[in-house]
Amino acid sequence: MDIFVINLSSAIKRRQFQEQQLSRLKLDYQITNATTISDINNKTYQKHHYDWQRPMQKTEVACYFSHQTLWSKIVKKNRMALILEDDVLLSKHTPSILTKLEKYTNFDMVNLEVFNRKKYVAKKSQPIGHHQLFYLYQDKAGAAAYVLYPNGAKKLLQQQQKSGIALADAHLHNCLELQSYQIEPACAVQLMFCKKYDIKQHSTAISQSFIRYENNNNSIFVFKIKRITVQIKLGIRQLSFILKAKKRYIKLNNKDFK
Repeated sequence: MDIFVINLSSAIKRRQFQEQQLSRLKLDYQITNATTISDINNKTYQKHHYDWQRPMQKTEVACYFSHQTLWSKIVKKNRMALILEDDVLLSKHTPSILTKLEKYTNFDMVNLEVFNRKKYVAKKSQPIGHHQLFYLYQDKAGAAAYVLYPNGAKKLLQQQQKSGIALADAHLHNCLELQSYQIEPACAVQLMFCKKYDIKQHSTAISQSFIRYENNNNSIFVFKIKRITVQIKLGIRQLSFILKAKKRYIKLNNKDFK
């Protein structure tokens, strides 16, 4: 399995943090330069500015293409990969979980992350070592640590062809064709949530989000229609799995991160 770390070349402390963490876990990895706003020309930005449920900022478009570049690479190599953002903290069990996941061939995506938000997961699970693997019916946020299989990468790229782009995590979680699973206890958490899970906090230089959200024309009619349409689709989907799934927080064992 390949391991890719998305890192802005200017975020040196984050890169060093990941190099130390992944070396300590004895995982081979590749640092990949994140797409920056200077990589997004006006033609590309104008093409995708209105794709999502509100106008997207250039930083959000760049973040999307950082992930999309790796999805294309997974398809080209026909090889599964763990995709990490550079502000994610991994548990000591991550290497053994990755080894076990290599044996599965019928998955599209496995989420290792907890994001301090409830998810719809199956009521029943299957063991994977000392962890549990749940079918992930619906998630809301987070793209900091996920294993993507070639078939899943193809579906995400097809979703772009069909509906355009979105925030990276929204694109990932709103691709209804994706067969997704969730690891529990979670093996990854973004540094900005460490305090929430009673894990040692790190410098704000590496834990603070680079993306600043602005109030940008949320009230425009076309975006209201887009949001309502998505909510209707998600509501219909929830009805299809409501008896098989439970909406709840994913557990995290903070001792796994010490």
